[in-house]
Amino acid sequence: TNEVKLDPETKTIIRDGRQSVINPFDTYAMEEAVRLKEKLGGTVCALSMGIPAVERLLREAMSRGVDSALLLSDRAFAGADTLATAYTLSLGVRHLGDFDLILCGRMAIDGDTAQVGPQIAEKLHLPQVTYAADITKDGNTITVKRMLEDGYMTIKVKTPCLLTCIKELNEPRYMSIDGIYATYNKPLETFDYEKLKDHPLIDATTIGLKGSPTNIFKSFTPPQKGAGKMLEGAGKETCEELASILAAKHII
Repeated sequence: TNEVKLDPETKTIIRDGRQSVINPFDTYAMEEAVRLKEKLGGTVCALSMGIPAVERLLREAMSRGVDSALLLSDRAFAGADTLATAYTLSLGVRHLGDFDLILCGRMAIDGDTAQVGPQIAEKLHLPQVTYAADITKDGNTITVKRMLEDGYMTIKVKTPCLLTCIKELNEPRYMSIDGIYATYNKPLETFDYEKLKDHPLIDATTIGLKGSPTNIFKSFTPPQKGAGKMLEGAGKETCEELASILAAKHII
């Protein structure tokens, strides 16, 4: 995220040529999905929308225990805000068929909106619980320990449902040598707009830049701050000097 730059015309993030990484919050969701599979059975599919280079990250996900992956990649999807992104991802989910649980990261660290997960749930008409710090599944009931600003609340929800995950949920595993070798024997599909456009719900005006109602009025790089000033010593004179500097800047 320290290399993020914006297109001055479209005000969208320039992704071409940038080295991408898996969004950290998504690694907690991915790890929890694999743990549930190892405990209860089933399969895990990773779904992403992005540029073709995201295939490398989906291979990384499969090296950590994910069974298959689906990448939605097309210029028609580019420039999407959170609403258009969620809409496109929801179409990918519908293509995958029946499922018990969708796990998303709390938010993307380049946007910090925390909107895509909940919006996917709305598009799919699913119950949702955000900020999941602990997940227990019993049959078709999931008990979620949800983090609040001042504590936790416990929520029970029926499957199918969608949860967004936080870093308190688990410690993601590292890639293994066996996992890396196995990833190329696992299925990874890439769908473009042509593959999805026959779906009765898709509309060219609801995806990508055209389907994004969010308009950025202005974007800019904040001016760099000057170097700080260090005051030596811990006596009365240093305190008086600090007070006079703060007073001169009208801070005190």
